[in-house]
Amino acid sequence: MFDTTTAGNARGAAHDTDRRPHAVVIGSGFGGLAAAVRLGARGYRVSVLEKLDKPGGRAYVFEQDGFVFDAGPTIVTAPFLFEELWALAGRKLSDDVELRPVDPFYRMRFSDGTTFDYNGDPETMRGRIAELSPGDVDGYERFLEASREIFEIGFQQLGHVHFGSIADMARIAPDLIRLRGDRSVYQTVSRYVTDERLRVMLSFHPLLIGGNPFRASSIYCLISYLERHWGIHFAMGGTGALATGLVDLIAGQGNRIRYQTEVEEIELADGRATGVRLKDGERIPADIVVSNADSAYTYRRMLPAHARKRWTDRKLDRARYSMSLFVWYFGTDRRYPDTAHHTILLGPRYRELIEDIFERKILADDFSLYLHRPTATDPSLAPDGCDGFYVLSPVPHLDAGIDWSEKAREYRDRIADFLERTELPGLRASIVSERMITPQDFQDRLLSERGAAFGLEPRLTQSAWFRPHNKSEDVEGLYLVGAGTHPGAGLPGVLSSARVLDQVVPDASEFT
Repeated sequence: MFDTTTAGNARGAAHDTDRRPHAVVIGSGFGGLAAAVRLGARGYRVSVLEKLDKPGGRAYVFEQDGFVFDAGPTIVTAPFLFEELWALAGRKLSDDVELRPVDPFYRMRFSDGTTFDYNGDPETMRGRIAELSPGDVDGYERFLEASREIFEIGFQQLGHVHFGSIADMARIAPDLIRLRGDRSVYQTVSRYVTDERLRVMLSFHPLLIGGNPFRASSIYCLISYLERHWGIHFAMGGTGALATGLVDLIAGQGNRIRYQTEVEEIELADGRATGVRLKDGERIPADIVVSNADSAYTYRRMLPAHARKRWTDRKLDRARYSMSLFVWYFGTDRRYPDTAHHTILLGPRYRELIEDIFERKILADDFSLYLHRPTATDPSLAPDGCDGFYVLSPVPHLDAGIDWSEKAREYRDRIADFLERTELPGLRASIVSERMITPQDFQDRLLSERGAAFGLEPRLTQSAWFRPHNKSEDVEGLYLVGAGTHPGAGLPGVLSSARVLDQVVPDASEFT
């Protein structure tokens, strides 16, 4: 699918003599790729430096045995953010990538065997909720109205705004108070509906961005309306098609990506970022540096302690980190036509399981799972007559002390047994390709602090101004994008973090 040599390599010599101001972007996750396109459109010469052999970061693509497995994000909920990037490069997204709507958005499978197909059609949803819990129809409608109001403020007005000072936070305080940002997502949902299954269905969304529904601010209720507003889409060819498309945009701007190139240190002079030093000792000078690496890793591992006044080791030690993930990718030699593209399989416990993951940090005997079957929408991602899947289980990050080198296979077997009983009969005998990712991989391969899958946990005291800023508070000329900075994880979040750069990065003309 992707040429792992240096993108834009044919332009290498010209790039080295290019007199445009130089921006180094560390990491080629969606935040880094989006930042590179935006900087290129503003006249910068851009070098993206990627530790792995392909782009994507958490959205890396595994190809094996004829199957294509998207490693991470699979849901596109705000297509305009991608369309905007293509427009900045003078192209149209639809010319390069087909985004296909997915219906249902999710199939919820509750522990009692009840299923619910959740989508964005108002009449359909009213009818399905009336069947599940007739007394909650009006409450559901009122919840969606509350979600719409939160969406208009939290996403449309503030999602791409730089929070550079406490005054910026003070300006939104009245809205936070009015919208009861002090309440959790679950508390907010529970004010509107009484059926516990509906409460779970309407409150699980923070888990998609690393948050605890019982701790994440009600501001994250905006996700429910965001899904209804634009729908849920899947990129034909897999999410990796979007990463490949962005790489092509970067090359078309005369810029490049270097793979298998790991940054060891952000170099400084007089408190300002002046470039980077690679692990092999090579130094690359830059006018600005943008880090798409994990924000805690950026501050703790890439900058010396003396340069950090806010994001000190002590502060990073005391921060709250998201949960991690166990992800099992597998291909089968048969099709499962009755299985939806996205299925949420819920265990018997909700609050207690989440407490085990986030607070007690233990690997429970039960689990709730997200099952992704992309071949329901795009059969080309598997050989003829086959299906490709991944199943994701939220688990504690590495502070739990779990030895995943010993535990992974056993945990995979438990998940396989559960799926075979509930959703995928005959699964074990049908598997022809598989691989696993554990919290240890998030730390070792993706350089995520504590193996947290989404960086800092999204809670009110770690959001907006309280989150690592897009314009570094500690180092001039250093900027941050991605899940660990404002506005947070998820494709809309990381793409919006790159939009913030338009407000805080100087125009290229200021360096000439």
